[in-house]
Amino acid sequence: MKKGYMGKILMVDLTGGSIREESIPENVYRYVMSGIGLAAWLLYRRIPAGVDPLGPENILAFMSGLLTGSGAWFTGRWMVAAKSPLTGGWGDANCGGTLSPAIKRCGYDGIFFKGISRKPVYLCIKDGKAELRSASHLWGLDAVETEEKIAAELKDKRAGIAVIGPAGENKSLIAGISNDRGRYAARSGLGAVMGAKRLKAIALSGNAKIEVNDPAAVKELNKKFMKWLNAGAGLKKYFSASALNLMARVLRISPIGIAQNGDLVKLAMGRFGTIATNVLSSENGDSPVKNWKGVGFRDFPIATHANRLNPQRIVDHEVKKYHCYNCPLGCGSILKIEKAGLEETHKPEYETCCAFGTLQLNNDLDAIYKINDFCNRAGLDTIGAGNTVAFAMECYERGIITKKDTGGLELTWGNSEAVLPLLKMMVQRKEIGKLLADGAKKASERIGKESREFAIHAGGQDLPMHDSRYDPGFAVSYALEPTPGRHTNHGYQWLEMFALHRIFKKMPSPPALFMVGEKYRITKNKSLLMAAGSSYMQFVNAAGACLFGVQMGGHLDLPAYANAVTGWELAPEEYLTIGERIQNIRQAFNLKHGILPRRDFALPERAVGTPPLDAGPMKGITLNVKVLADGFLDEMGWDRETGAPTVSKLESLGLGDIARELFGDDLRKQKRLG
Repeated sequence: MKKGYMGKILMVDLTGGSIREESIPENVYRYVMSGIGLAAWLLYRRIPAGVDPLGPENILAFMSGLLTGSGAWFTGRWMVAAKSPLTGGWGDANCGGTLSPAIKRCGYDGIFFKGISRKPVYLCIKDGKAELRSASHLWGLDAVETEEKIAAELKDKRAGIAVIGPAGENKSLIAGISNDRGRYAARSGLGAVMGAKRLKAIALSGNAKIEVNDPAAVKELNKKFMKWLNAGAGLKKYFSASALNLMARVLRISPIGIAQNGDLVKLAMGRFGTIATNVLSSENGDSPVKNWKGVGFRDFPIATHANRLNPQRIVDHEVKKYHCYNCPLGCGSILKIEKAGLEETHKPEYETCCAFGTLQLNNDLDAIYKINDFCNRAGLDTIGAGNTVAFAMECYERGIITKKDTGGLELTWGNSEAVLPLLKMMVQRKEIGKLLADGAKKASERIGKESREFAIHAGGQDLPMHDSRYDPGFAVSYALEPTPGRHTNHGYQWLEMFALHRIFKKMPSPPALFMVGEKYRITKNKSLLMAAGSSYMQFVNAAGACLFGVQMGGHLDLPAYANAVTGWELAPEEYLTIGERIQNIRQAFNLKHGILPRRDFALPERAVGTPPLDAGPMKGITLNVKVLADGFLDEMGWDRETGAPTVSKLESLGLGDIARELFGDDLRKQKRLG
């Protein structure tokens, strides 16, 4: 099959222990591709409405992308999907590393798990044989220890292994799934689903061939991209931490905004990775500060705080850089931190540095190294964990929880020494950790009083480290996407970097320069680009491509790669329609399970500027979320009142069966949903 995909999936019943292969018709791939598309197609149909996300009827899917293994750059992402125990609706997470090609080398586009095992197990596929093995000896081990032991058992260094740590075993709703000793599919609480199923790991070793329609065309596209990527490489040495600090100060006070573009992305990511913006984002307003109530230049100033987290300080500890599968950029690295007692640890990402730094007013970088390593081993999503700790600090500040409640820990702003012991209690679900183990929303419900007003989440998912008041596009994404509270969907900054006009003929081009106030003026073009970006990211996730690759200013031509791999000869706009179809299936999944985005994913007042900040780049800003949302929903063809797909939109995408299941013959039912 020379089309990039393998044509079959593996179904594993953990209750009965049975394992079977299932063929997928070619027309399904034409409709939704692979990756997140195939997962959505199957899970919508096979997970019954109203099931317990931690129960046996939930299905957990590990997916590889359509383009993974084809030779196309940036296409090594793997995805995991299920009903989310964190939001109650569609849940997915995304990760790089080596697992995605391993899934396909075993002959599958995805591996699906249902049921609950009586005892801990892990799935092993080796030499064409799939079996469930006992994981009782692994239960209780951290993620890194588990991966090392399984690798030793398989005696195969090329094996792709994904595991959960103790947080997943204890069903923390902010638990993720680890690959490559600390790379994470972290969001949506899917580590808890894995733990509830008593599935400790999957270990994959295969030699199946991944064949493509036109390998020469793939190589030519790679060559063209590399020519652009290598152009101006000498400028990296001028892309220093001090230059970024200067840029941060200028952008904080400048009335003129500068659009982000692919050239900046390749320089920043190639030099530092995501931490390039540690200081920049704190100063210009992108980073939320002090649990979203602070102002960077005042509460986390460059001179005494932000600069201590500058990217050069971090990369000075690099032992080696690494690339995800088939990535020409290589934004990751392994560090050695002697002072922190860490011989080998992953570089903390921007989200982690902000969640445990700026958000908590912590400028202790050594503490962040230790916290990052602990979360990687325990299996905690650092966004969810950092946000929850910041929530607890505000509870402490206001006297809602006291030193007696915390077991003696002083949860004051910036007190890094208290954070690691608190995280350990959260993972173990002991003492105050019982209240905090499942994220800020659940914690606020358990603590009560006025704590709900400073639990910063959307539908239960802790918000990421990009302030929606700084980028109104994120307000739309956080509140209306099928997986809420996620920065990897889209925002105005992302659309600038996507440069969709280079790929899709009728798309408008974002301005290179603009008055800062223009960010808050809602236009038809912005709504159109937001809707296109929403669909585009699902095409990207179906392909198994990396967000950073498509942020290269439109130079990574994924539609052309898809045609070269499959031989389909589709116009770029047809791939955008595939992404739109996937997005509508995901949102329909939410509707099937009783989730209405406009009702259930509403942003907290603080995240939209109510009350507005009294200083800084967002001084006086309150977002008009209704108008922002209405414009996006109109362009998506979703109902303004509920955020759900309309009958006409579903039918136009060939999803009439879903429309009939959700609405039957009574079109008035759609109007009653709100």
